[in-house]
Amino acid sequence: MRRCAKWRGGHSFVLSWLRNKEGVAALCFLLPSVTGFVVFFLLPFGMGFYYSLLDSPVDGSFTGLTNYRDLLGNPMFRRAAVNTSLFTGICVPLNMLLSLGLAMLLNRKLPFRSTYRIAFLTPLVIPVASVVLVWKALFDLHGSLNGLLAGWGFVPKDWMESEAALFVVMIVYLWKNIGYNMILFLAGLQNIPNDYYEAASIDGAGRFRQWRSITLIYLTPTAFFVLLMSIINSFKVFRETYLIAGEYPDASIYMLQHYMNNMFKALDYQKLTSAAFLMALGIVLLVWFIFLIERRISKMFG
Repeated sequence: MRRCAKWRGGHSFVLSWLRNKEGVAALCFLLPSVTGFVVFFLLPFGMGFYYSLLDSPVDGSFTGLTNYRDLLGNPMFRRAAVNTSLFTGICVPLNMLLSLGLAMLLNRKLPFRSTYRIAFLTPLVIPVASVVLVWKALFDLHGSLNGLLAGWGFVPKDWMESEAALFVVMIVYLWKNIGYNMILFLAGLQNIPNDYYEAASIDGAGRFRQWRSITLIYLTPTAFFVLLMSIINSFKVFRETYLIAGEYPDASIYMLQHYMNNMFKALDYQKLTSAAFLMALGIVLLVWFIFLIERRISKMFG
């Protein structure tokens, strides 16, 4: 009886909402987006998860979590997962610190400030393929950097075929994403009223105390958004890495996307879908943890 009452209450609410002209208009506008989400995301997501539980995509039998267990025991997958986690754990904090420092610097009255802002945004509009040619010419065994080092008496080094490849990919990631995060932080800084700093200065607070008690507090929402976008963008560095180092790069930059791409070419859909869902689960848990911390900090300072 209670379920029937709840269903009737919800049904009457939907009918009353549909009778409203604004509700019908909103439904018409939302319907294409919802349809696209279901057809191009929700259904493939469910089918991929279903295939990850089979032993073959064609006439396969149900194997449960066997593919996931085999995947976790695969040394190449474990290496890819460790490299991806290490890359994200190092690059994301560096990206946030550098972009925040640049935003604070450009928030002051400096000559050619607008020119600097445009220069840091330039990497966002440059095509990836053309950028890769520059990085290849710079870090190749016979490239510009080795030529410069040889002129100083150093031995040339194949940067992309050694552990130094990880630092090259980090430089590419930071070069690509610092400008975007800098603009976000700059917008957050400009939204902080100057009256707060003036009042704190009258009360005897120094610059560091003002930065800690005012700037960081009011930048908290922006910082969490930048953190979230930085984590997402760290998983997109595969494009540059793939174009620079190829399908099988040095072990230090062998990422999860490399593993899934190779499984796709090998037509091993079970490992591909299992790895994709494990990566998606890790990202969802990480984002959920970030939102949980953001809510607690907002309640603390709200």
